[in-house]
Amino acid sequence: MGLPPRLALPNRQASRHAASIVGAVEDGSRFASLGRPRRVWAIGAIHAQPDRLDLIHNAIGQRFRPGDRLVYLGNMIGFGDRVVETIDRLLAFRIALLAMPGMIASDIVYLRGQQEEMWQKLLQLHFAPDPRTVLDWMLRQGVAPTLAAYGGNLDAGMAGARGGAVMLGRWTRELRQAVAARPGHEQLFNALRRAAYTGGAANEGAPDGADGDGWTGNSRGGGSLLLVNSGIDPRRPLTGQGDAFWWGSAGFARLEQPYGGFNRLVRGYDPNWTPESPGVDVGPVTVTLDGGCGRGGHLVCACFDSFGEMLDLFQA
Repeated sequence: MGLPPRLALPNRQASRHAASIVGAVEDGSRFASLGRPRRVWAIGAIHAQPDRLDLIHNAIGQRFRPGDRLVYLGNMIGFGDRVVETIDRLLAFRIALLAMPGMIASDIVYLRGQQEEMWQKLLQLHFAPDPRTVLDWMLRQGVAPTLAAYGGNLDAGMAGARGGAVMLGRWTRELRQAVAARPGHEQLFNALRRAAYTGGAANEGAPDGADGDGWTGNSRGGGSLLLVNSGIDPRRPLTGQGDAFWWGSAGFARLEQPYGGFNRLVRGYDPNWTPESPGVDVGPVTVTLDGGCGRGGHLVCACFDSFGEMLDLFQA
């Protein structure tokens, strides 16, 4: 796949509180602390396949109990053309789970994947130094169906990329308005986290100089399970990963030692997936949950205890 072209887009902190339909709290944190849950349900890359997602949701709904957590491992959109329906299903299932006694909004987490990252950057394309090159690259990586789902006209986008920042800004503004017009969609995209983990409080065990955006994974923190989209760079601390969570997949499956204090690392997307790839790949410390959903394969879900032991596994 390769790394994306340089976007040079401004960093942006989401400042809006999510609407009641989402129930998520925008607290500025890039990481989701899951505490010490009973169980963690993790869903791999969905790629806009709502029918398969319905089957997974039905299976989880029969097993889910208060004290559990649910984490979507990114790449919820992309490749598939039923993007709007997929986001609507995510919101509807969230509402159903939050109706259970004892459930709170932070028990359900959405991670940012490659597709969500590209989509957010596309909405800011007018800031890119070479927007036409960036747009061409994104289209080759699967963003076209998401663009079409929100009514984006590709020809108009290409014309805007040639016509300058004002013309392109008008096109991206229309896309943002189309997302905002769908109840809960904008709030869900604003609530995406970079990673989720079990263990102590957000800054517990953080070494001196940590930036306060989340626990670094230091072994003093006692965390056991780290959930990401595509990979990590084992040379960096958790708060220094940057976009390695969705672009840094190289070598993930070859990790043989715990990363920081995490005994188990789980990802939901393998960019090197082929029809011959296993839907679930379990290594000494890593688990990949990518059955190729949206690329001719299946959607995979696994259940873990808070220490990273796999308790259940199914696919649709």
